[in-house]
Amino acid sequence: MPGGGVGLVGPVDVNRIEAPVTLKAYLICAFAAFGGIFFGYDSGYINGVTGSTIFIHIIEGPTATELTGSHNSLITSILSAGTFFGALIAGDCADWYGRRPTIIAGCAIYTAGVALQAASHGLGLIVAGRLVAGVGVGFVSAIIILYMSEVSPRKVRGAVVSGYQFCITIGLLLASCVDYATENRVDTGSYRIPISIQFAWGIILGTGLFLLPESPRYFIKRDEPEKARVVLSRLRGQPVDSEYVESELAEIIANAEYERKATPMTGYISSWMHCFSGSLWTGSSNLRRTILGTSLQMMQQWTGVNFIFYFSTPFLKSTGAISNSFLISIIFALVNVLSTPISFWAVERLGRRPLLVWGAFGMLVCQFLVAAIGVTVGFNKAHLEGDATIANNIPAVNAQIAFIAIFIFFFASTWGPGAWVVIGEIFPLPIRSRGVALSTASNWLWNTIIAVITPYMVNTDAGNLRSSVFFIWGSLCTCAWIYAYFLVPETKGLSLEQVDYMLQETTPRTSAKWRPRTAYSMEVGEDGKEEIEHKGSRA
Repeated sequence: MPGGGVGLVGPVDVNRIEAPVTLKAYLICAFAAFGGIFFGYDSGYINGVTGSTIFIHIIEGPTATELTGSHNSLITSILSAGTFFGALIAGDCADWYGRRPTIIAGCAIYTAGVALQAASHGLGLIVAGRLVAGVGVGFVSAIIILYMSEVSPRKVRGAVVSGYQFCITIGLLLASCVDYATENRVDTGSYRIPISIQFAWGIILGTGLFLLPESPRYFIKRDEPEKARVVLSRLRGQPVDSEYVESELAEIIANAEYERKATPMTGYISSWMHCFSGSLWTGSSNLRRTILGTSLQMMQQWTGVNFIFYFSTPFLKSTGAISNSFLISIIFALVNVLSTPISFWAVERLGRRPLLVWGAFGMLVCQFLVAAIGVTVGFNKAHLEGDATIANNIPAVNAQIAFIAIFIFFFASTWGPGAWVVIGEIFPLPIRSRGVALSTASNWLWNTIIAVITPYMVNTDAGNLRSSVFFIWGSLCTCAWIYAYFLVPETKGLSLEQVDYMLQETTPRTSAKWRPRTAYSMEVGEDGKEEIEHKGSRA
């Protein structure tokens, strides 16, 4: 009924609050997932650039053979520092201006940062450019997850959001291929070409987003239900007066009203403080959800995966057992890409919780095996041949590389996409944009910390831990395993509004058995019904 009320006439069937999945919904979300290429390519290309002889000479001088630990740390980590602040700022922008305009703004900022990097011929401009580009990546990485979670059909939301991680892996693979193609160049193209290719990602995503709809939940948050109705109709491929559109819109409005009454916003500061309201011991409290989202992203970084993608080229080169470390980096990236689509099936078939629990277990086994082999017969047992360090047991080093590849398989098919899926589902509408922003900022904060400290742990002029560094990653993966078992709830197959019910009525370990029995739109009284119908009728 265009222009009419939401039409809460009688109870809503909890299984019919959303239309069947259409190809159009898949395509919209698939294009939005393209934003993951920003994250992946920007994270990956620097691995090869910092190993480029021309780049090293520009930064350190004509006689240098590698970047100093401090410069490597600064150049690598400054991007993550920018993304941390970008993600936090984006949370506000998404509520004030909308999800879509915020992502487009992120594309523009990112492109400006790329221009600075491409023009660089020294340390200052490359650092400034990566900082600015990082702010743009922060905008995109935080709000893309929010946008996709809000527009995706609930039955395939996990698979669709996993597509974001898949695009990250494609970005990493493309970065490795470009680095490999330019490694032997003897001019500034060895680093300017990998940098300049980033222009394409910003232009493609920023232009394409003008054609995509805004999130219907943003319009409900802004008290514009008619716009939400039109967007829902477009997203679900249904007429605006469809029963499915009416039912889903009614549920979103009813949940929004419930959450507004439970967490009234009285100003800017209070809107942030509500992210930390409630008891730590109450599973559905905002504080508990915020801690869950931020710690989940922290744990994702603790797995050590970015040690491999940021620093594998110089690390593998230092073993003396690898003739072409760039090629091994491409193989790692390829394993990452090919493993991620498994999560499309697993996250909806097995669920979020089993994926994270068993994924962490597989990763910790691999990390400890890499460490144990390394300190007994692998890379840590080496000798000098001239000025080069050569491993005593080349097959043992090859076994370490194989287990690193298996570790990447476990990460890419579980924690890589799983952490992003969960943070997009656990927050209520009033704090969703800020909750996702805080969670994403946590990812980038720990990304920054790891990027800063890792060179000091493994560089020969610093900690020189060599294979022993994998004992650290293995221990942290053990923490992630315990954490996932005790604290991660199961959200598979639930609408974002039903997740609220589930968190109120279950614990993480019993959440997989929970089934929806009612809906917010079924529980409103006559006053609530009149209010919702009034909102639905507003032109």
